[in-house]
Amino acid sequence: MITVVIASYRYGHLAAHCIESLLSQTQSPSRILFVDDGGLDCKHLPTLYPDIEYILRQNNLGVVDNFQDMLSRVNTEYVLFIGADNWLRSDAVEKLSNANTDIVTYDIVVTGELKDEILMRVPVEAFPYQGDLYWDRQDQHHGSMMYRTSFGKRIGYKKRYEDGVHPQEDWNLWDRMREQGATVASIKEGLLFYRRHRENFLKYAHETEDSQESALSFALQE
Repeated sequence: MITVVIASYRYGHLAAHCIESLLSQTQSPSRILFVDDGGLDCKHLPTLYPDIEYILRQNNLGVVDNFQDMLSRVNTEYVLFIGADNWLRSDAVEKLSNANTDIVTYDIVVTGELKDEILMRVPVEAFPYQGDLYWDRQDQHHGSMMYRTSFGKRIGYKKRYEDGVHPQEDWNLWDRMREQGATVASIKEGLLFYRRHRENFLKYAHETEDSQESALSFALQE
């Protein structure tokens, strides 16, 4: 029912943690797709984790083309994208499997050495939690929201908002789905561990800025 797409660009040093968080789920996703968008640092993973599917690109497509291509490969009812530097709580897929809406969003636990940046950006929504930060995303989008694949494919990732800093194709996807009547459910639990670290800022050859955040940055509002 659920495909999880793990997206990596220069996250090869962190990706095993993400993969293992999916392989150890209390309820396994139907399919796991891993894509390295030309970072060329994930070649060791198929030997370590041969049970998932890999697309290891030799050339960098950039966020929108990479995500659009990966979405086109999904054939399950639902899909969830996750950055290879992040990971899911061990019961996340089980909780998400009860979905009967077009979109399911949920809260985030922000961790990593640069986690305090979130407090500066969204001080009302985030608060200290067990040594990390808890980010309330009630009825709000983020890059790892789960959504109905057929609905998402009608819109796709090819259009984006652009504020000069953050690529926000996931926000555009959310807004367009809502405009077309998508139903939404929110799980009031932190199912995603979002790692803020020194490699969050990526250099995509096809982006307009020299340094852009990952599309899985959840379109942080200034």
